[in-house]
Amino acid sequence: MTLPTQMMAIEIREAGTPNVLTPGTRPVPEPGADEVLVRIIAAGVNRPDIAQRKGVYPPPPGASDIPGLEIAGEVVALGQNVDAFSIGDAVCALITGGGYAEYVAAPVAQVLPVPRGLSMRQAAGLPETFFTVWSNIFDRGRFAVGESVLIHGGSSGIGTTAIQLCKALGAAAIYTTVGGYDKAAFCEDLGATTAINYKDQAFDEEIARLTDRAGVDVILDMVGGDYLPRNIACLKPDGRIVQIALMGGAKAEINLGRVMMNRLTITGSTLRARSVAFKGEIAKALQATVWPLLESGAVAPVIHSSFPLAKAAAAHELMETSSHIGKIILDVA
Repeated sequence: MTLPTQMMAIEIREAGTPNVLTPGTRPVPEPGADEVLVRIIAAGVNRPDIAQRKGVYPPPPGASDIPGLEIAGEVVALGQNVDAFSIGDAVCALITGGGYAEYVAAPVAQVLPVPRGLSMRQAAGLPETFFTVWSNIFDRGRFAVGESVLIHGGSSGIGTTAIQLCKALGAAAIYTTVGGYDKAAFCEDLGATTAINYKDQAFDEEIARLTDRAGVDVILDMVGGDYLPRNIACLKPDGRIVQIALMGGAKAEINLGRVMMNRLTITGSTLRARSVAFKGEIAKALQATVWPLLESGAVAPVIHSSFPLAKAAAAHELMETSSHIGKIILDVA
């Protein structure tokens, strides 16, 4: 296969609003050892991309400055030591950057086959959300069959994924917060026990009412700020909060006495800068446990809309309205 030497990529001219995203030309990367080169067909848009564009979430050392953390496409070249995939394989991958482009080199440990029955557009909406949810609810959060969960941002890509996985893997009750009654209805149809419209209802008061003040076992939160003390009030003894973003701020005042008395765990993580080996272990767990659910139709990515790669700015504008439900995708090829 003869590959081009140049490709189109979306560049961030400077930190700022969506209009700083500009189509440009970059060299087609070459796969290194333990990497595959993927011709990108579709790429996911995520909140970290917006943070990077605004200049508050720089790529980790060695990562591409091109935004984009998840892609789906076709393997077109193999680096040294790669025998898990072949030229022409349909794959999706978690990457540390470079997804808003026509080609990307991806560590083979972070590459997975496109689940049978899914389109490339659907597959592009899997890696960032499914890796994040698995790592944080099931690994860090130690979710167990029969437990209850509270998922903030239920209509987001992370939220729709978390609702479905918790339902498929044995949650006793799934509560979520959303910013509208249309989103609440969607999340309940997706599998949430109850969706709380945080614009009209205090979620901590609703959790107390819905659980007869028992609380929940695990909370997945991307808000932070003043949500933290309210999350603590929603936990059962031995409950766990997993923080994955700070949309509401990085600081909060909490009652440590309650944390001690109820043996609570407050933890959190970011995924982008973790090692290839760490992400590879998540990939193995997903392929063993979650890929069969995707192939059976028990779980499915929720795709809201798609935009051509050159219209990445419009995709960012939509995400910043928070009016979407599920994933926003860029169509590359």
